[in-house]
Amino acid sequence: MIWVQGRILKEIPVGRLLNSTVVLLLRSLPRQAEQIMSKGELTRAAILEAGSEVAAKEGLESLSIGPLAERVGLSKSGLYAHFRSKEGLQLAVLEHARGDFVTHVLVPSLKAARGEPRLCAIMEHWLAWSASRNSAGGCVFVPAAAAYDDRPGAVRDLLVQIQQDWLDDLRFTVTKAQAEGHFRSDLDPQQFTHDMYGLILSHHFYTRLLGDPCAPELTRAAFARLLEGARC
Repeated sequence: MIWVQGRILKEIPVGRLLNSTVVLLLRSLPRQAEQIMSKGELTRAAILEAGSEVAAKEGLESLSIGPLAERVGLSKSGLYAHFRSKEGLQLAVLEHARGDFVTHVLVPSLKAARGEPRLCAIMEHWLAWSASRNSAGGCVFVPAAAAYDDRPGAVRDLLVQIQQDWLDDLRFTVTKAQAEGHFRSDLDPQQFTHDMYGLILSHHFYTRLLGDPCAPELTRAAFARLLEGARC
């Protein structure tokens, strides 16, 4: 279960996140009762937010029932009742991080016109989301990718699915830019997606590890060059 703009989304379907976001939002609208968080949902949300901070700063492997229960003021049994295992907690934190990304990056980007304007909106909202996560330890997905890239299992499977869905979204948005006449017809959407994603990963390391205050502007300048090379 994740939250988008204060509404419960019961599931995230496999496939494109960006282009399924409107469908997901429409599914979340009915029944006012579903728009009000119960005490249990409030508790779960608080647990997952605290868990996301731990995962971002120390890694998913650092998540454990006992210390997290103490951090949010619950008994071990109370927290265990929500997730049943450490792996269940890790999976829920990844889903929570995906929901946060959908809310703060994908949904606002849909307000921009298709094609290049939407890609620009994605980049700006992505940078803003990255900055907003700094005080909470940064992005959950980057340290998780480093820790689980060669560790088969449910956590890695979900992490791969989330990242692949997102890459599929970006690639699809690039093809829309071609269809709108913004980008060259011979542009390789996969190459553009690779390069754009690489800019965000570079921005993460320049910001989190190096503490470079120029990282956002360096990333925007590199993205401007990427766009220039893609245009007709």
